[in-house]
Amino acid sequence: MAYPRQPGYGQQPGYGQPAAYGQPPPVAGPPGMPPGADPTLWSWFVAVDADRSGQLTANELQGALTNGNWSRFNAETCRLLISMFDRDHSGTISFQEFSSLWTYIQQWKGAFDMYDRDHSGNIDVGELQSAFTQMGYRLSPPFVKLACTRFGRDSPHSVKLDDFIQCCVQLKVLTDMFRQRDTNSSGVITVDYENFMTMAILNMS
Repeated sequence: MAYPRQPGYGQQPGYGQPAAYGQPPPVAGPPGMPPGADPTLWSWFVAVDADRSGQLTANELQGALTNGNWSRFNAETCRLLISMFDRDHSGTISFQEFSSLWTYIQQWKGAFDMYDRDHSGNIDVGELQSAFTQMGYRLSPPFVKLACTRFGRDSPHSVKLDDFIQCCVQLKVLTDMFRQRDTNSSGVITVDYENFMTMAILNMS
């Protein structure tokens, strides 16, 4: 979502230069806010940046992300998101990286709300099966039930938003790894032990 550009902090009309008729004078954002940043996002970022480093760790990120029931995102999902948006490989994310991450989460929330047909705030096994099918995955009910059990931290029968994001991201990573090895698109690959272990380690959050 695009937000109107805000003037930099401290930029006020010059002395003796009133704003044009009918135009309010520029309003400064919160202290230190980058030009063009969303004030609400910046306020959240500053509020959870406990050590005032200008970077968020996975633990700090947890303080900014909540599920529909106001429970915090789980630590595994936060580490996964940090790894996806940490462009400089510092192990933390800057405000710019946080802004991109926030947009990404909102896109997943839109998908989650669409698949949560009963608006319970959770996606159950049947809804997860439908979600995977609409995403283009052909997965059996036993596999979907296993995924629900593996990622559903509060219940083995449903997943919250953070569980759903982690599940879908890891499913895509594994699918991409499989497709790289399925050179003739047969749906079957031969994987030696070390190759299998490499795939597993790379998919650990």
